[in-house]
Amino acid sequence: MSTDKYYTLAEGCPFASNRTALLINGKRGGGLGLLQDTQLIETLAHFSRERIPERVVHAKAVGCYGEFEATRDCSDFTSASFLNKVGKKTPVLQRVSTVGPESGSADTSRDVHGWAMKLYTDEGNLDWVFNNTPVFFIRDPIKFPSMNRSHKRHPRSHLPDANMFWDFHVGNPEGIHQLMVLFSDRGTPKSIRYMNAYSGHTYRFTKPDGSFKYAKIHIKTQQGIHNFSRKEATKIAGENPDYMIEDMFEAIERGDFPVWNVYVQLMSPEEAEKYKWNIFDMTKVWSHKDFPLQQIGRLTMNRNPENYFADIEQAAFSPSTMVPGFAPSADPVLQARLFAYPDAARYRLGVNYQQLPTNAAKAQVYCPFQRDGKMRFDGNYGGDPNYVGSSLQPTKFYQDVKGKTPQALGLHDEHEMWAGEVSAYTSEITDADFVQPTALWEVIGREPGHQDRLIENLVGSVSGVKYPELRKAVYDLFSRVNKDLSLKLEERTEASIKAA
Repeated sequence: MSTDKYYTLAEGCPFASNRTALLINGKRGGGLGLLQDTQLIETLAHFSRERIPERVVHAKAVGCYGEFEATRDCSDFTSASFLNKVGKKTPVLQRVSTVGPESGSADTSRDVHGWAMKLYTDEGNLDWVFNNTPVFFIRDPIKFPSMNRSHKRHPRSHLPDANMFWDFHVGNPEGIHQLMVLFSDRGTPKSIRYMNAYSGHTYRFTKPDGSFKYAKIHIKTQQGIHNFSRKEATKIAGENPDYMIEDMFEAIERGDFPVWNVYVQLMSPEEAEKYKWNIFDMTKVWSHKDFPLQQIGRLTMNRNPENYFADIEQAAFSPSTMVPGFAPSADPVLQARLFAYPDAARYRLGVNYQQLPTNAAKAQVYCPFQRDGKMRFDGNYGGDPNYVGSSLQPTKFYQDVKGKTPQALGLHDEHEMWAGEVSAYTSEITDADFVQPTALWEVIGREPGHQDRLIENLVGSVSGVKYPELRKAVYDLFSRVNKDLSLKLEERTEASIKAA
C-alpha cells in the first residue's frame, strides 16, 4: 500500500482508528452503543448488504482477462472492426462457469460449463455467451426455465434429485445429443485450460451492403483436451471445491498463459435453405465436412482480476451485446436469451449495470435516452435532450461522424421471412433427433473404454432414480441412440440398485 494513503470513513473524513466503537461506560468492558458512532453503524450496515443476488444459473466461475488477436482479415464476410486487420488485438474479459450449482459448490461437478467473453472492441462491446459443448438440451425457448429448474434442488427436499432431472429429459428427448456429451468424458473437464467452447447458436456476420453469412463459432484449446474420470472429479470436489478457479489463477500468476484458436463455420443463406438440418436448432451441429472450420483469431488469457467481486462477480454478459458486423439469427432460444440476460443483469446489478467499470465499453458511449435510475454515477448527460427529434441539439449519428452506416444488429432482413411467419411454435420429436447422438456414440467408440465410461457415468446418475417406470423410460430413450447402450445401461443400473 502506498505510504500516502490514510484511513477515512466512506465520505472521506479522516479517522484515527478502524478498531474503535463508542460505548457508554466502555472502559469497564461493556456498555451501550451510540447512534453517533458512524463508523460502527456504517460498518455493520454495509456488511449486511455486501452480497448482491447470486446468479440464478452460472453462479460458480473462473474469471480472468486477456486479449483476442485477429489472425486474418475477415472483411470479405463481416464489417466487424476487430476482425478487419491481421494482428489487431482486442482486450477480453472471460468468465467460465458451471451452470446449475450454487456459488459455493464444487466446480469439478459434472455439468455444462458456460463460457462468457466480453470483447472491448473499438466499436463497442461484443459479448460471446457460449458453452463448452456444441449443442444444448432444448430448442424451444419456453423450456429454458424448466430445464434449469430440473437440474437444481428439489423444491421440497432441497436436495439434488435424479428423478427430477431424468423426468424432464425423458419428457423432452430432443436433448439426447447434449446428454451424450455431458455423460461422456467431456462432462468433467480437468481445467478451464483444457476445454473448448462453442457458440451453439447460429449467428450472422454482416456487411454494410446487407449481405451476410450464417456462422457458428468454435474456440479450441491449444493445451489439449484433458478430462477427469468420474471418480477423480468426485475426489477433487471433496478435497478442493475451488479447484478450477485455483488452477487458472495459478497458471496465469506463473506466466503459463493458456491459448485458444478461434474458428468459424460459415454458411450462405442459400445453403441454409437446402441444408439437411434446421440451422436454428441448437440440438444439432453442422458437419465440418460440409462447412470446414476457418481460423479467424487467437485468444490468450494473461491477467488475473485485481478484485474478484468488482471484476468478475459484477460482470454482466448478454448475447444482445453486439457490434457492427455481428448479428443474431432466427434461432428461437437465442432470441429469448437476447431479453433474458440483460434483464437478469438489471435485477442483479441495477438498471445502470453498463456503467460499472468491468462492463463499461472502452469505445465512446453516448446514449442520452437511457439515463437516471439507481446508482447513476456519471454526469447523466447533463442537459442534453432526452427525447428524439430535438432541434435544439440534434443527435449526431455514426455516419455523420465516421462517414459510414453501422450495420450493427441487422435486426431484420428479407431472408428472415424464409424462417416463417409468426406462429405458435412447439417443436416435434422425430427420428432425425437421434441421428447425431448415434453418430457421437460411434465416434466415442473409437477411443478405448470411452463407451464404457459413458455408461458408468450414466449409471451413477440413473441409479438415483427411485421410480422403476421412470428408469425404464430412460433406458427406452437411450435405446433410440443404440440398443447395446440401452441394454448395458439397464443391466448395470439395476445391478447397482440391487447391490446398494
